[in-house]
Amino acid sequence: MSDAPGDEPDYRFTLANERTFLAWVRTALALVAGGVAVWQYLPDMGLPVLRSAIGIGLVVLGTVLAGLSHHRWRITQRAMRLGLPLPAGPQVPLVAVGVTAVAVAVLVLVVVGR
Repeated sequence: MSDAPGDEPDYRFTLANERTFLAWVRTALALVAGGVAVWQYLPDMGLPVLRSAIGIGLVVLGTVLAGLSHHRWRITQRAMRLGLPLPAGPQVPLVAVGVTAVAVAVLVLVVVGR
């Protein structure tokens, strides 16, 4: 971003922003891997549709999170260069709601599957 408008921020802030981006990408990758694992290896437990929904939901959540993470990195870097307040992003609520929904679905799967 050397040709971006504004002043070059302290390199420590840039590196922290990159570390945050990579943490979100790791989280997204874990969600995708978890979704594949659920889809392929979770026993049927009597509700194959719910098992598939959990797996697909995790993969979709991970995919969306990865895309949002890049956008978040860019707007945060821009805000730092222009001396603006750091923007809030939808990642935290998205992960909280998504993981809660998956946890409830898993709970239903376990209770009904017994």
